[in-house]
Amino acid sequence: MKNQWTNYYTGYVKVKAFGRGTERLINSLTRRGLHVWDVKRIGTEALVFYMEISDIPKLRQIVRKSDCKVTFLHGKGVPFLWKRVLKNSGFLVGLFAFLFSIFILSNMVWGIEVHNAKPETEHAIRKELERMGVKVGKLQFYLDDVDTIQRKLSDKIEELTWVGVELKGTTFHFQVVEKQQPKKVEATSPQHLVSKKKAIITEMFVEKGKSIVKVNDYVGKGQLLVSGIIGTEEKPEIVPAKGVIKGQTWYKAKVEVPLETKFSVYNGDEKTKHYLKFWNVSIPIWGFVKPDYSDYEEEVTIRPLYFLQWKLPVSYKEKTWRSKEEIKRVYTKKEAVAEGKKMARSNLEKRVEEDAEIIGEKILHQSIENGKVKLSIHYQVIEDIATGQSIIQGD
Repeated sequence: MKNQWTNYYTGYVKVKAFGRGTERLINSLTRRGLHVWDVKRIGTEALVFYMEISDIPKLRQIVRKSDCKVTFLHGKGVPFLWKRVLKNSGFLVGLFAFLFSIFILSNMVWGIEVHNAKPETEHAIRKELERMGVKVGKLQFYLDDVDTIQRKLSDKIEELTWVGVELKGTTFHFQVVEKQQPKKVEATSPQHLVSKKKAIITEMFVEKGKSIVKVNDYVGKGQLLVSGIIGTEEKPEIVPAKGVIKGQTWYKAKVEVPLETKFSVYNGDEKTKHYLKFWNVSIPIWGFVKPDYSDYEEEVTIRPLYFLQWKLPVSYKEKTWRSKEEIKRVYTKKEAVAEGKKMARSNLEKRVEEDAEIIGEKILHQSIENGKVKLSIHYQVIEDIATGQSIIQGD
């Protein structure tokens, strides 16, 4: 007897034969090589049996030459199951469309919650998230992973000391720790103005208080510039000294620039392979050929899939290969010096206030050692050197 599983996949029918010579009909079927099974007698002139659906044309030929008649009671197996599926295709299409819609909606962003942030910081975070594409109604597949979102927010928003990003179902949660900004001295608080560093006074504008120094004076760090005590010795008055005192200050910078540098850069070629990940098994679904780059960087992103609030045991996995190539950069001595001056000035601009002005630049020392140009540069800067110092009773 053939395997019943094979019969189920190919399909089989239950046949009722009645009339004279039903036994001869069964014998004829067997002699022709047709497979029949579970033959049972019903009454005196009827038999029921099973046979494969593919043998029905041969059965018809044999029945025509016999004195029997046959009827088909019912069919079983995949062909009949598929026929019933097609008959109810509208219902099935609706069911699959419904499940697919629920699946898509379960993997969209439906909420963004920002916790422990001031209103202005929360506004800045939401604006930055919009620029990154993280907004309600966006499919999670097209968004950066939580680590990348966290890094971008930390880089873009200066007010943040730390931000934690967590995706729970369809909602992003952002836990914020803001920087503790130094408290500004109250405008009404009595204070002197003293020098933040050594300088030669170049410009003075005193709005309130008594000037102690004048233009072209040399002052040291912490020296009194504008006193908050005005009036006479008999009737002194304490006020918050205010003003802008600009002075010429000096900075020294050291920088090294290699004459030859080798580094890797992306050349723009990249290929991506997509997978469905079931537990620890990844099945490729698109981009089956691994690139033949000689040097590349590999990046793997895994995004879990959800159905309503349940996390499915399947994830979407994306593997990207970015081609790299080695570049050799060679500077002449003149080019290296120019690059070193540019680097040193850029570093200095980060150290001083935005309104500071670099008025002078002089190379103090220049040499070439171990394939590097070494520079020592002196800068002259005009900047506001005044800072507040609270007046303690008794000064």
